[in-house]
Amino acid sequence: MDDPFDYEPIEDFKEELLTNGPAAAAAKIQDYLDQQDNIPLNIGITGESGSGKSTFVNAFRGIDNRDERAAPTGCVETTTEATPYPHPNYPNVTLWDLPGIGTPNFSASNYLERVEFEKFDFFIIISADRFKENDVKLAKEIQRMQKKFYFVRSKIDHNLRDEEDSQRDFNAERTLKQIRDNCIQGLEKQGFESPQVFLVSSRHLHLYDFHLLEETLERELPAHKRNTLLLAMPNISHGIISKKKEALQAKIKYLASISALIAAAPVPGLSAATDIAMLVATINEYKVTFGLDSKSLQSLARSARVPLDDLRSVMTSQLGLKEINKELIIKMLCLSVSDAALMAAEEGFRFVPLFGIPAAASLSFIFTYKALNTFLDMLAEDAQKVFTKALGLNTSV
Repeated sequence: MDDPFDYEPIEDFKEELLTNGPAAAAAKIQDYLDQQDNIPLNIGITGESGSGKSTFVNAFRGIDNRDERAAPTGCVETTTEATPYPHPNYPNVTLWDLPGIGTPNFSASNYLERVEFEKFDFFIIISADRFKENDVKLAKEIQRMQKKFYFVRSKIDHNLRDEEDSQRDFNAERTLKQIRDNCIQGLEKQGFESPQVFLVSSRHLHLYDFHLLEETLERELPAHKRNTLLLAMPNISHGIISKKKEALQAKIKYLASISALIAAAPVPGLSAATDIAMLVATINEYKVTFGLDSKSLQSLARSARVPLDDLRSVMTSQLGLKEINKELIIKMLCLSVSDAALMAAEEGFRFVPLFGIPAAASLSFIFTYKALNTFLDMLAEDAQKVFTKALGLNTSV
């Protein structure tokens, strides 16, 4: 995976350090990281009424249909206006539940104008059956305006269950191929060359083609938006958890640099206090990204139909099991002889003339870098175990 931060303005940081000093350089790096964390991503979810748009919106955001933050679902068209649903943990990522194409107020001819086409990064066109004339009209208009769209065939779990109930020689792979081929042939007849159709069950995102959709979106998005998408994605595979870990790991050297620059200030105790606060905030971010925070675990337990205690039982780190606060972080750091030694040495070097402050800054970088990598490893491992537990108890469709 490419480092999502390989285009960062490193020279700008150096110039700020030389021109305005360590505090200004630290602020500039923090401002840059804040900008990266707030890159907007707007995803339009559209299709004919009853296609499962709202359920897909909820599943993508990692919440159950019964959650108070969920987009309303139903057997009839429930969306009458373009409605934004920010991601619960990443509000810069917004899924827009768009009215069904062909509804009275949103005919295919004026659809894009009515939903303010320009603000969307890409569209997902959902159908619970074959893609119809209005779907194709919309796709061609999006194509003409040079934006990306993706065909998603929804409710695949329902189709497989119906076929299994009606066939004596049911074969899941054969049925999936028939559904995919049918959709592709229908789109080709309406003028699309080599269309790609993703088969998805919003109730079971880890099955079928959702991982292919995720990989395609990640590959085709502009570089600066890929990380935004990745971190907001639900944990639908061991692979995506690993990719999230890599993305979070790429930020650690910059956080460690901020720590080092703050340590350059000749103020006893300031660096240690700042480092602990940074660790608390960053580890809480890790828990949210991996779905290990309380709300995410409760949502996973509901959707996977697994007792919450069963999910928590497989976690081995105190970071995963307990609330992250200053006291817990200090306790865990003290359990590590090397981390405790680094903190003590950093404070000790402050009183050494001439080279004490540079040495303290170097030790602060090493301490923060090492601690964040260690804690990230712990939480990524817990996330893999929780995913395995949820998947192992909910593999039936």
